[in-house]
Amino acid sequence: MANVNFTGFADRDLLKRAKVIAAKADTSINALFNAELRYLVETFESAESKSNVNYRTLLDFSLGRIDGLAAMDALGIDAEEDLFLLMAQARLPMPRLSENTTRAMVADLKSLSV
Repeated sequence: MANVNFTGFADRDLLKRAKVIAAKADTSINALFNAELRYLVETFESAESKSNVNYRTLLDFSLGRIDGLAAMDALGIDAEEDLFLLMAQARLPMPRLSENTTRAMVADLKSLSV
């Protein structure tokens, strides 16, 4: 298996946190990245070979390409708990809210306490 150099960009805080994890796991960021990328590719290819369209929907949700309601509709489920369980079983991270959405939610919560 031949290795190739890869250049990418990462958020500074994310990279700092990844360095801590790598140090605690006595490995490198490169090894962590390679393992996660391999898992993602192999899982996606496996699901695709089995015509499992659910994985694609979960991946789209994880990447923020569709929202939770669209994912639940596509998967034929009606409970957020089921969506979260499927995400955990697929070992996919939950999508993060945008900075603006997070700030708006914080502002809404603060307005409730006034």
